[in-house]
Amino acid sequence: MTGSDIPSSFRLAYVPGVTPTKWVRVWQERLPHTALELVQATASDAPGLLVDGGADAGLVRLPVDRNVLSAIPLYTETTVVVIPKDHVATAAEEVSLAELSDEIVLHPLDDVLDWETETLPGRPAVERPATTADAIELVAAGVGVLLVPQSLARLHHRKDLTYRPVREAPESRVALSWPEAEETPDLVEEFIGIVRGRTVNSTRGRAATPQRPTAKAKDKAKEKSKGKRAGTGGGGQGGARNKPAAGRKPSAGGRAGGQSGKRGKPRGR
Repeated sequence: MTGSDIPSSFRLAYVPGVTPTKWVRVWQERLPHTALELVQATASDAPGLLVDGGADAGLVRLPVDRNVLSAIPLYTETTVVVIPKDHVATAAEEVSLAELSDEIVLHPLDDVLDWETETLPGRPAVERPATTADAIELVAAGVGVLLVPQSLARLHHRKDLTYRPVREAPESRVALSWPEAEETPDLVEEFIGIVRGRTVNSTRGRAATPQRPTAKAKDKAKEKSKGKRAGTGGGGQGGARNKPAAGRKPSAGGRAGGQSGKRGKPRGR
């Protein structure tokens, strides 16, 4: 990419619990003239935002519709149960779903855990909270407990609450996603390189891709050219071999001189 080809900004959507700070910092170091704009979106709204062009790429929670969005899974989060600090479960380092069977387990409408193949543990609340933030307030009030990815437990941290990992619970996967296209945009390629930890020399989007083969092609051309010169030089070397042959002429001359000497003998006679 030349300076004129690079868009003035790159819009990155991200969902609650995901922290893009380290990647944004690398972006600013590598592309200081291309602003990175962060766009907040809920987990449910993020895929539609990408499809509608509201962002160039996004850090989202899987699954997404792979017919319209490309995605690279980045990591899987541990699921935890958010509980009051005086809850009996705090005595253990982790809990199982079975140990929550007698608890009222809150299931907010914006829940990001996939319970399709799992049965929500415990007893259901009379009413589902609208958001995870609302469910956190209910946990603090002693109404029930809440299962969320660990990043959301940290996001909604309160001094009177804590959390413990939950065995056998479904987990949430975070991915980098962008609109499906025949060719991935250059700036998306740049961000892919950043999240994958590529070095500055190996992550230049599609612009770097042709440069490497071209360099190799140049090297091959040089080698080929050297080979041709070597072939020509070989002829020269052949000439050089002829020169030693010419250099051997004195020997031949010596032999010739010897022959002359032989011819001189009759003259002596």
